[in-house]
Amino acid sequence: MRIAYLDCFSGISGDMFLGALLDAGVPLELFEKTVASLNIGATLERSRVDRAGISATKLDVLVDGEKDMPRDGSSQWPVVSGQSSVASGDRVAAQEEPDLADTHAHSSGAGSTAHWPLRSDHSHAHGRSLSDTLKTIAAAPISERARQLANEIFLALATAEAKVHNLGLEKVYFHEVGAADAIVDIVCAAVGAEALAVDEFVCSPLNVGGGTVTCAHGTMPVPAPATLELLKGAPIYSGDIQKELVTPTGAAIVKVLAARVGPRPVVNTEVVGYGAGARDFNGHPNVLRISIGELAEPYVTAGRPPQEEQIAILEANLDDLNPQLIGYIVDQAFAEGALDVFTTPVQMKKNRPGTVLTILAPLQNEERLRALLFRESSTLGVRVRHETRYALPRNYESVATQWGGVRMKVAGVNGVSQYAPEYEDCRRIAAEHHVPLKHVMQEAIRVYLDRQHG
Repeated sequence: MRIAYLDCFSGISGDMFLGALLDAGVPLELFEKTVASLNIGATLERSRVDRAGISATKLDVLVDGEKDMPRDGSSQWPVVSGQSSVASGDRVAAQEEPDLADTHAHSSGAGSTAHWPLRSDHSHAHGRSLSDTLKTIAAAPISERARQLANEIFLALATAEAKVHNLGLEKVYFHEVGAADAIVDIVCAAVGAEALAVDEFVCSPLNVGGGTVTCAHGTMPVPAPATLELLKGAPIYSGDIQKELVTPTGAAIVKVLAARVGPRPVVNTEVVGYGAGARDFNGHPNVLRISIGELAEPYVTAGRPPQEEQIAILEANLDDLNPQLIGYIVDQAFAEGALDVFTTPVQMKKNRPGTVLTILAPLQNEERLRALLFRESSTLGVRVRHETRYALPRNYESVATQWGGVRMKVAGVNGVSQYAPEYEDCRRIAAEHHVPLKHVMQEAIRVYLDRQHG
């Protein structure tokens, strides 16, 4: 099992994570191609820098030629027609009550961040809603797995901001320049994580930094409210550096990508990469370190009980809708954070054939998916119920087929094992080597079972 371990002794931000991926061997061309396909006016600039004697890769995102710069201290920034004069990273605007200006910004030792809820009747005119952002990601020519990761990271970020500001997700807006910067960080993080071809990310306890930030809520201690919300349940601490070291984007990446946060597992390390933060602290390397290698100890899931969680199930009966639209709704539901979507043929009143469209979703996505059904389908009613789901613990194991590596998804309970090859890996191999997809999947299963049986 191949593990990527993130050493967050100096926190984590989106640009630090991308720099570490590049330093570990992910090609810059992959990021450049991804950013160009997003068509949001962003470009990348890579450089080699020194951070307290450690050589690291620094990746800057330029939006319309403008580079993010770190800021010392925390300041109040003016708002004109719902726009801030600040142009830095990790920006979120939350539309609230009209006719009130309420801004806050804070600097980061990891990169540079600014967050501000904008209370203005025009505060969203130059921003991107979460739905707009997810549509941009949906249009990008990336794999489905990378798209899902990017969606989950953005949803985690927006959910944290919404909770902190007591807003619905539909009222969270990403400021236009900051949205472009965050989209690049998050989409490239998802694409790069997939390209790294590891089975699992594990993260060290996170150094969040120290000091305070001045914001609309007054003077707040580090970590910022949204960052702390994202890091709930994860071990965090403050060191000597009195700057914000973990940005909300960095926290969201950890929340979604990391299977667990804790000590370094027993790994035969093969690759090490360093991603640089924007600041250079005296005597403290401001870098994120990633180390990659094969797990040297058994990773057992069979003894772990199924995970219990509550999910929402949304259903709508459709008997007068063009089937082409149903396919579109399914795609949009996944983009809006659905866990699964399926259809069932039924016989409806007046002997008309119809379709029951069913969506499974996390509870926090229920409202947005219900709105999607009313907006995009012809239904006049949506049924919703909450049910308990038990999910088996699962992990990925890599197998080497004659055409390349394939990840096997493995789950087990009470000595019974479930396994299946990762579809996206098999599809990519089938397309690259011009072999039937079913043959690739069969070969992956054969290799896996051969290894299991010695």
